[in-house]
Amino acid sequence: MLQCGAKKVNPVEPFVTSLPVAAVLPELLTALKIAPQVLLSAPTGAGKSTWLPLQLLQQGPVAGKILLLEPRRLAARNVAQRLAEALNEKPGETVGYRMRAQSCVGPRTRLEVVTEGVLTRMIQRDPELRGVGLVILDEFHERSLQADLALALLLDIQQGLRDDLRLLIMSATLDNDRLCQRLPDAPTIVSEGRAFPVERRYQPLAAHLRFDEAVAMATAELLRNENGSLLLFLPGVGEIQRVHEHLASRVGSDVLLCPLYGALSLEAQRKAIVPAPAGMRKVVLATNIAETSLTIEGIRLVVDSAQERVARFDARTGLTRLVTQRISQASMTQRAGRAGRLAPGICLHLLAKEQAERAAAQSDPEILHSDLSGLLMEVLQWGCHDPASLFWLDRPPEVNLQAARRLLLMLGALEGERLSARGRKMAAMGNDPRLAAMLVNAGEGDSAATAAMLAAILEDPP
Repeated sequence: MLQCGAKKVNPVEPFVTSLPVAAVLPELLTALKIAPQVLLSAPTGAGKSTWLPLQLLQQGPVAGKILLLEPRRLAARNVAQRLAEALNEKPGETVGYRMRAQSCVGPRTRLEVVTEGVLTRMIQRDPELRGVGLVILDEFHERSLQADLALALLLDIQQGLRDDLRLLIMSATLDNDRLCQRLPDAPTIVSEGRAFPVERRYQPLAAHLRFDEAVAMATAELLRNENGSLLLFLPGVGEIQRVHEHLASRVGSDVLLCPLYGALSLEAQRKAIVPAPAGMRKVVLATNIAETSLTIEGIRLVVDSAQERVARFDARTGLTRLVTQRISQASMTQRAGRAGRLAPGICLHLLAKEQAERAAAQSDPEILHSDLSGLLMEVLQWGCHDPASLFWLDRPPEVNLQAARRLLLMLGALEGERLSARGRKMAAMGNDPRLAAMLVNAGEGDSAATAAMLAAILEDPP
């Protein structure tokens, strides 16, 4: 666990006037007094993840603990660390975090940063969320499957169990139209402005070169012509490794090449995030894990491949495949914003401006193209036999729900429209239904140990 000094001061206040989100804090505090749900739109670098939660903890009108949902493990750990450092504390004191197989909380913890699966488990085990006064859904524009499920369950809790529970939905590119339509009574608060301007450039990749080589050439050219460290967005780990090889022969000895993706060790991830040593520059080769929440120190340049890799579920075959596709305009804006966190910056998008303008405005929500077997099992464990009766920003496709029911039946998890005794055991594990079925089948002894090891490897590959 990362540590910092223990001197007790309150260094948060000096930044009140320097962060864009500070200007809307009074309006936000008032909204949380009167409204069960509040929407906050704040740009990249506004301080909504690493400053605002502490202000809500210190000045907020809501009694009880605050849960801050971060979609990714690296972001959750990094946000918790920065929040704790702002109080000159270590994680586990006022601020803690929880994620699968790792937690750092203590008896004095009042602000917990949690990942999506952990929040779902907390809700299932304690539907009233006793002791919790406010839940913050950060980076909600990503519209992950688990974030949509968390919103549905939290709204159900507010309606039936906890009318005093407050919910803050915040993002840099909030889908205001959709949320305002579905939550018409929720106040919408907008924090304008980025801390520093970003010059956005567009350059199609050289057609005669392979993708990896063309990206490396464009990146090396930008490094030669501009000062500062650089963040390079790539669709996946394979591309990161191949571009790394091409770049190694194109940059000087004063440039560090640092990969950044979810499966890396904590030490390697921290190496990518911290500033480059004196007299050195850094190139961080990252997946979209670096698109939100993380502040990568010293970044002035961004190169955006304009691609991402997403999972697509085929209800006919029951299989999920990985697809590489062009990112949305909202994601391009997010990526460009990483260059303007600490100083004026430059973002080079590796496509023509006309292609960028034709890209989809927003990314599709995961719920529309995902395997819903895990979601269906969670909904049934919640006691809801008809998923359509819950609140969804986008209703789960019926064809995907039917495929999910067929799979759960095949795994022995259903009795009619309810979870069977076996299904309840599977749901309590919090794993993918297929892995949960394997663990239940394994029973005890050597088989259980082997099954647990396989499940751990498959869900979190080394």
